[in-house]
Amino acid sequence: MNQKFRYYSAILALWGTCALAQQDTISLKEVVISDTKFGQSKEKSGKIIEKITAEDLARNSGQSVATILSQAVGLEVNGNQSANGKNLSYFIRGGRNRQVLIVIDGIPMTDASGINLEYDLRLLPAEQVESIEIMKGATSTLYGTGAASGVITITLKKAAKKVIAGNAYMHFGTQNTAESFKANPQDFNQGIGLNGMVNIVDYYASLNSTETKGISQATGENFEEDRFSRVNALAKIGFQTTSKLKLDFFANYDRMKTDYDGPFDNVNNPDVLENVSLSEQFRFGFNPKYKYKKGEFIVNSGFTLLERSYDEFSSFSGTTDQYVYTSRSVVVDAVNKYNFNKNFFMVVGTQFQFHDMYTQTPFDEINRENAKFNMIDPYVTAVFNSKFGLHINAGTRLNLHSVYDNQLVYNVNPSYHFKNFPLKIITSYSTAYITPSLYQLYSPYGNLVLTPEENVTAEVGFETTFLNKKMTFNAVGFYREESNSIGFFFDPETFASYYVNVEGENKVRGFETTLSYQLSSKLRVTGNYSFTDIPEELNRLIPKHKGNLALDFKANERTLFSINYQYVDGRRDAFFDGGTFTTTNVFLGSYQLVNGLIKYELMKNRLTVFGAVNNILNEKFVETVGYNTRGRNVQLGINFLF
Repeated sequence: MNQKFRYYSAILALWGTCALAQQDTISLKEVVISDTKFGQSKEKSGKIIEKITAEDLARNSGQSVATILSQAVGLEVNGNQSANGKNLSYFIRGGRNRQVLIVIDGIPMTDASGINLEYDLRLLPAEQVESIEIMKGATSTLYGTGAASGVITITLKKAAKKVIAGNAYMHFGTQNTAESFKANPQDFNQGIGLNGMVNIVDYYASLNSTETKGISQATGENFEEDRFSRVNALAKIGFQTTSKLKLDFFANYDRMKTDYDGPFDNVNNPDVLENVSLSEQFRFGFNPKYKYKKGEFIVNSGFTLLERSYDEFSSFSGTTDQYVYTSRSVVVDAVNKYNFNKNFFMVVGTQFQFHDMYTQTPFDEINRENAKFNMIDPYVTAVFNSKFGLHINAGTRLNLHSVYDNQLVYNVNPSYHFKNFPLKIITSYSTAYITPSLYQLYSPYGNLVLTPEENVTAEVGFETTFLNKKMTFNAVGFYREESNSIGFFFDPETFASYYVNVEGENKVRGFETTLSYQLSSKLRVTGNYSFTDIPEELNRLIPKHKGNLALDFKANERTLFSINYQYVDGRRDAFFDGGTFTTTNVFLGSYQLVNGLIKYELMKNRLTVFGAVNNILNEKFVETVGYNTRGRNVQLGINFLF
């Protein structure tokens, strides 16, 4: 027997007896949407889709979206334990930001002025989120560019079925590193929401404000505290014009201002008062839904205007320079589901995207008249659900891009659910693509002959339940190939610098497993473990081993105790050494975090208070070389429903 196979089998067997997933006891009747864009039971899905429910979010009161996501199996969000203004990096199955697509209410999100077309989750408060689904693997067939290693589908809160309902909340807490202690509150989060339904009209509106200080992003003696402030306003209104037609509109405004520190280079002081960044995002959209006898037709459309500006101190000139990045994005995704019969349906859609950008810095200017492109992607997915347990999800997508040649991707996802035994076997083979960004095409380092990065993912796994569905266990092994990656070329003699497609392939393999056990009506144990084996070229900030363990104890109808444990394996990092002018590799040690929470309903279904202690053991650790992380901190909060 192959030695590596024995190694994987041993770990899997061990984990099957002692490892435990941060989610509710899974019911195969649970509805998921990620793998078809339309709701269907988890029993019929050919993917292991992790769903973070409203109840899960409530058990993580006071945490950011990034921190909550980082507890999901196989998902690492670097920067979630640092100061709130620290940039975030997302890693799924060895893929980083450009390969992880974030979808909010059916609309792919991106910053078209960024180098890698990624979305900044720091703009989104957890208090506006209803649920999150995480689907891993190459999923460009349904979701297009960027969905190479996974898709994070976020559903924002909706209207209640009452005439008027709402809530008001306030959280406050300390902000300390493992080496500092300030007892006074440094972290404030407050907001209000109002929603309801009157005849054919439903509405939802919320306002959130977050302010933190107390920690410097960069490490060092006598560094100043970096402030973070964010304001979020969201409004939704819907009209049920007929029993078949629903018209939904949304608009939101997000503003984030933060002090920031320059990149760590081991010599220069990156921490100056002049460095301040401001991000403002305005979004609005229209989402009609039409149901008919044989199916459903939906349109997810949205417009995004995003501007990022940076005031940055220049040590060379002694002045403060300004950098401005502005992007506009239009996304329209029209998709129809047609049921041929009870066992077979097809999803047919077309997605249109338009992006442009404007950049002005002390060194260059990029005009939106030149820096723009559009994409038109027709796609089709067929889903067959047999009566005897066989399920097949297969589809293809054609990317028609205004700059380069066409790109075809496809997926095949058969699975089998045994009728007389609680076991589901899943397999899949899927391809994906990542388009070059506007910056990579049109900046001074741009290259108009760039072609998309290509990804292939194969996976096999199972999901099963025991003890009258009190225990759920799943495991998935995966293999991913990344080719035609976009890299950066620099000639030290001529100083020529530009983006290029890198020859060769990067191969990633690993497995993920989760277990959830409802020991009694009061006690639940959950946990997960992931193993990621990546090539040296990709091995930066990605842990090979990572695990989470949670224990929830509901003492009575009003009282909940929760404790969470997280282990993150040692990782590699690198920084530019300002003394030697070379890139220096470093190794960051492993770390363990223990967090605790208690919630109590002072007034049933009306008034709830909570207290939380994060990093109870005050573990000192490093997420990113040169930057601080949070030590032991206390949070208190109150939520009033009306």
